[in-house]
Amino acid sequence: MATRDPRWVLKDRPSFALITGLFLTSVCALVSFSYDVFVDGAPVHFFIALMLALAPVPLLLALVLALDRLEPEPRSNLVFAFGWGAGVAVLVAGVVNSLNLHYIIDAAQLSEASARNIAATFGAPVVEETMKGLVLLGLLKFRRAELDGPTDGIIYASMVGLGFAMSENVSYYIAALTTSGVKGLAVTVVLRGILSPLAHPLFSAMIGVGVAYAAQRRGSERVTYILAGWTGAMILHGLWNGLASYGGFPGLVVAYLVLLMVLVVLVGVIFRDRRRIVALIQRYLPPYEPTKLVTEADIYMLSAFPRRRQARQWAKAHGGKRGLRAMRDYQLAATELGLLHERAARHMVDEHTFHEEQRALLECMSTARADFPMPAPHARSAGSPPPGYAPGAPG
Repeated sequence: MATRDPRWVLKDRPSFALITGLFLTSVCALVSFSYDVFVDGAPVHFFIALMLALAPVPLLLALVLALDRLEPEPRSNLVFAFGWGAGVAVLVAGVVNSLNLHYIIDAAQLSEASARNIAATFGAPVVEETMKGLVLLGLLKFRRAELDGPTDGIIYASMVGLGFAMSENVSYYIAALTTSGVKGLAVTVVLRGILSPLAHPLFSAMIGVGVAYAAQRRGSERVTYILAGWTGAMILHGLWNGLASYGGFPGLVVAYLVLLMVLVVLVGVIFRDRRRIVALIQRYLPPYEPTKLVTEADIYMLSAFPRRRQARQWAKAHGGKRGLRAMRDYQLAATELGLLHERAARHMVDEHTFHEEQRALLECMSTARADFPMPAPHARSAGSPPPGYAPGAPG
């Protein structure tokens, strides 16, 4: 009887629903960009704005993904989150924000400038954070097991925020180039693309943290965490827009200081969550030592980024790409095993699911260990383990 590829449990394969979602987000992004081309500006302006909006994205993605090394999220989920922000969220928020602006102008008889400031401060935060937050609610509903802690919530929220900011910047850059020329474009690029590229990810991270904490809990307490995160995101977004709209340069300085404080707090949350995951590895993996799939040295290796990296370097040096893949699979499966035990302890998975995933993870670890390289000197010595920084060696 054929068995499944043991790597299925690492959950990095796109489903039909995910492919459909990516198609939808792509269509929405094309519609939004088409509006920018044919309504807001000339095609040349659009391509200039698009290139400027795309320029910082690789660096920003690298910064976000650098936080996602201990227990990497499925790439397909991350792509979908980015696409949702760049497509669906931007398109719907743009339409609703435009309607709100026209309503404020007509109802309050205000100038367009005054109406824009009011809409930006009180309307846009509600609409935009709601649209970005929907993808996180979707993860909570359909991919709850992927939200293993606040770090995961921050990662997904940052991806959707980066996608949203990228598409939104295209519109802002076109408007600046059309109304103020190259000088106005340069100022806008500095303000949005250089000085505040993480604004939207930081706003959305409030929702991400709330949803991630909700994923670890049951009952009405979950709603409290979600509402707290959502409220925090809208307040932070509204504060940023309000200070920029009404506060002048001093207000802008205060806004940046607020964002800096939020960033520092979130980094602290991530480091605390990282220690939690290491503690899970150290708590739940030692009972597996009799299986020979885990040793004291392996747990020592898994408990720190430098030692994990050193083990991957060793595996690549002695086993090439196959050895490196085996080491990566082993590290991820072992980490997922510790998190699986935590989910079981919190009654987030039933007994059948726990045992099925447990067997799959152990099989994945076994398959990976079988592909670990054995340098010739150690292969000639019966029972001689690889060097001390490699798995299976004395700590």
